[in-house]
Amino acid sequence: MATDYDAPRKTEEEQSEDSIEELKARRHEKNSGKVDEDETEAAESFELPGADLSHEELAVQVVPKQLDEFTCSSCFLVHHRSQLASEKKGVFICRDCAY
Repeated sequence: MATDYDAPRKTEEEQSEDSIEELKARRHEKNSGKVDEDETEAAESFELPGADLSHEELAVQVVPKQLDEFTCSSCFLVHHRSQLASEKKGVFICRDCAY
């Protein structure tokens, strides 16, 4: 919205009067309280927990663990070696689980 900096400024009272008049005008509009949204379209976009997704297919490429990665013994996530906090007797712990 463009602002005309040369226009005379309104006082606080004038601004509040304008907003009150606008609110009164909106109150008398017939559709002011209604939301323009189709309920069926909104419901189709939601997925409920436990929904049957057997007809869905995932397209994810699974890559095996690389040489510079390890599996954390606490959270069982695969991390890069730079995230290794400690290694004792073949037990690897990531930085997130060490703290």
